[in-house]
Amino acid sequence: MAGFRMTHSLHRSGSRESLKKDFVWLMYQTKGVNDKNIKPKALEYISAAEECGCVNFGDVKSGSILEYSVEEIKKHITDKSRLRGVLDSREKVTKFLRMIKEKDLGLSLVISGLLDEVLAACKEAGVKPHTINFSLGVWGKKELLPPEEILSVTTMCGHHMISPGIVKKHVEMVKNRQETAEEAGKALGRLCPCGIFNHIRAAELIAEMAASEIKAAQG
Repeated sequence: MAGFRMTHSLHRSGSRESLKKDFVWLMYQTKGVNDKNIKPKALEYISAAEECGCVNFGDVKSGSILEYSVEEIKKHITDKSRLRGVLDSREKVTKFLRMIKEKDLGLSLVISGLLDEVLAACKEAGVKPHTINFSLGVWGKKELLPPEEILSVTTMCGHHMISPGIVKKHVEMVKNRQETAEEAGKALGRLCPCGIFNHIRAAELIAEMAASEIKAAQG
């Protein structure tokens, strides 16, 4: 039931302390095996996500709760829907795993995060991972990549719908008090329809970058 796959969610950058508040979950059905009558099962996933305090979730076919109401997302669920979301603590991951295990919906649940934290959550919830995938890091001309603090934000969208430039723009706006860090996080999150962008973590990272730039400017 629980596993680690979907490589687009495995390359999130950042410090260990920051990543301890960032866990992705994905609901998956298998074509020709359990891909019929998905809506009632997806609604059970959404119920568990809401009860566990999921910070963001959605259906890539319609969008995330940062852009649409939960009712709107529920309304558009089909057999092709793929629910995805973000939890911001290991405790919430454990609770979510327990709830999905108890519901016994017959769909795969994928969890991405720091391996030791996710394995501990699985053990606490009484589930055993079926498959584990690892990110082996970034190879090649890494000097061409944006700074690590920018990557910490952009890699929260596995399909790279959030560019380094737009992150820098929002950092500048926060620095100039044109918007709050929380507003910036949500604005970026709306660019990621999957629902795996952690806008709360993004707000913290953007606030840190803005504060650092202000400090540097002051000498």
